[in-house]
Amino acid sequence: MADKRDYYEVLGIQKGASDDEIKKAYRASVKKYHPDLHPDDKECEEKMKEVNEAYECLSDPEKKSRYDQFGHAGVDPSYGGGAGGFGGFSGFGDMGDIGDIFSSFFGGSSFGGGSRNNPNAPRRGQDIQTSATIDFMDACNGKKLDIRISRMERCPDCSGTGAAAGSSAETCSECGGSGQVKVAQRTPFGMISSQRPCNKCGGKGKVISNPCPKCHGAGRVSTPKTINVNIPAGIDDGQTIQVRGQGHNGINGGPSGDLHITISVRPDPIFEREGYDITTEIPITYMQAVLGDEITVPCIDGKVKYNIAEGTQSGTVFRLKGKGVKKLNRSDRGDQYVKVYVEVPKNLNKTQKELLKKFEESLGEGNYNKRKSFFEKVKDILKSDI
Repeated sequence: MADKRDYYEVLGIQKGASDDEIKKAYRASVKKYHPDLHPDDKECEEKMKEVNEAYECLSDPEKKSRYDQFGHAGVDPSYGGGAGGFGGFSGFGDMGDIGDIFSSFFGGSSFGGGSRNNPNAPRRGQDIQTSATIDFMDACNGKKLDIRISRMERCPDCSGTGAAAGSSAETCSECGGSGQVKVAQRTPFGMISSQRPCNKCGGKGKVISNPCPKCHGAGRVSTPKTINVNIPAGIDDGQTIQVRGQGHNGINGGPSGDLHITISVRPDPIFEREGYDITTEIPITYMQAVLGDEITVPCIDGKVKYNIAEGTQSGTVFRLKGKGVKKLNRSDRGDQYVKVYVEVPKNLNKTQKELLKKFEESLGEGNYNKRKSFFEKVKDILKSDI
């Protein structure tokens, strides 16, 4: 026990790491050492135990505080129990309830053992994180989508017991089935007896001598699953959908975790999205801009007719109310904003050019309000410089 590695070192993080950093490091370690990924690899199995022990401590604010202050001795009553340097402190006499004194340091009269979780208690399964990519129109209008995942489920061969067919878990010979063992520790106040979870059975009180060959005694196996998920209309790029109860199965009869699906949306060649509003650009001809016209505007749920006014300028934006994206969990929708730009004709033949010149010659200053206003401002600037 004296050479136990630092918990921060085990998870590969610095002391003072945030809760999110601790959780992220733990998940990375699980992916690296989990027995399901390395069957029959004893080294990975030991590494996983070490990772779980470190995370159990550092994810608990109270235990983490004690560990940061006292090291392993603050969370493990058996750590350093063989040391004999404190024998001279056993003669302080009656100091009252020593359990209360240790409680102030270690959070429990059993010198840390009382704060451990019951390994036989029901535990909720872990959540599953995955992602899915959908088309722009599917995000706007909603879609049913099949999601392929791999989740931990009760082993079908042993029905979750972890024991091979025809066998069962046996009472632990080390603790007699209690899951706890007594230990004596030398302290500044003398020898203190306390209890800790049995190392042989992990505090469960039972051991599996003949583990199930399919799950290797874990009671759960990784199983591929296809989950049909309803993608709601209005989902946006980067948002996450939660499907309750579709994560990993719980342990000891605990509830299943949840499935979290982060959505990526493919871009559309015509539409762009800003919140719940839709924007698009439509080219119009020179004659349409000059004389006005009825144009067809594509929308995410079809198309509509719109009358552009005579003399419409390039870059004009008009709004189609309620033609945007349906808002999540609501009945109303955003709007659609349509920007028109005048496409200047190219590759004119000689006749077209002559007609265009005659048309231009027929126009006067009154036909170009912006041009007239611009040159009047230029004249004012030039006069001021003289």
